[in-house]
Amino acid sequence: MSDSNKLFSLLAFVLFGWFFYQLLPVLTPFFIAALLAYLGDPIVDKLEEKNLSRTVAVSIVFTVLSVVSLLLLLVLLPLLTTQVGALFIRLPDYLAFIQSNVTPWLSNLGLPIEMIDIEMVKRALAEYWAEVGQVAGGIFSYMTHSGLVLLQWLANLVLIPVVTFYLLRDWDILVARFRELLPRSHADTIVKLSLECDDMLAAFIRGQVMVMVALASIYTIGLSLIGLELALLLGVIAGIVSFVPYLGLIVGIGLAGLAAVFQFQEWLPVLMVILVFGVAQAIEGMMLTPRFVGERIGLHPVAVIFSVLAGGQLFGFTGVLLALPAAAVVMVLLRHAHKHYLDSTFYT
Repeated sequence: MSDSNKLFSLLAFVLFGWFFYQLLPVLTPFFIAALLAYLGDPIVDKLEEKNLSRTVAVSIVFTVLSVVSLLLLLVLLPLLTTQVGALFIRLPDYLAFIQSNVTPWLSNLGLPIEMIDIEMVKRALAEYWAEVGQVAGGIFSYMTHSGLVLLQWLANLVLIPVVTFYLLRDWDILVARFRELLPRSHADTIVKLSLECDDMLAAFIRGQVMVMVALASIYTIGLSLIGLELALLLGVIAGIVSFVPYLGLIVGIGLAGLAAVFQFQEWLPVLMVILVFGVAQAIEGMMLTPRFVGERIGLHPVAVIFSVLAGGQLFGFTGVLLALPAAAVVMVLLRHAHKHYLDSTFYT
């Protein structure tokens, strides 16, 4: 590559980055649609292998995605909101339990309990809850009075399914067109790297997300059978953080165990909580991970955590959506650069 071509490539990259940053507010629905299309494309391909046309296969997958999304919005989200509200309502009772039971126990152990000011914590929580209510009310009032914001939300709700359908229908065509535009001298290398990126993303997004959903369902059902009031909230939280090995187990046992102590005020439900998470962990190791993730090496947990936090800090919600694809590309490129370095004369 000549110096002029390198300069042109650098300027094009900088211009694209600036253009991308300026369009971030309007790109979010397109990225959500692209993510849904990426998740649904392998299922569409499998349905095509059953002698179904691409349009019929896309219609089936699109209908399933739409039903799942509606269930999440209309059923799961209100239930989670209700449980979060119930948690804040019960917090004073939990603090009273700590003050009457835990504090004397800590005092008998000789620990300094003067540092624990329950009344101050109660006042802080009350002030925080009042502030949250005012902020939520202000946001709701702004959205209801601002026709532009309301129209933008409605436009996104309509735009996401429309763009998802067309991306699903034309996914293979778009990939083929992209390959045609690659420089012929580097096409094989770029395709190889893109396939490695896809394999890593498939191992995490398509595989690990299924594991997370399955674990959240198992946790929720198990905690509900125990009779825990916050079963859904705690099950979803433990399922979400389970992308880091053993983190879902630790967080779930810790939070659900505390909730069981506060609610039942005895130790048998805590043992049952441990049993639920132990059984779920065994199911994950023997069935879920081998079935959905397999032996493919996904993103390192530390890389996942850092990429999500960095993406959110730099680009907001759109950055969170782009974090994992960007991290997968970076990890593949670093792996390729590492191999190239080990093969270089500079290393040898």
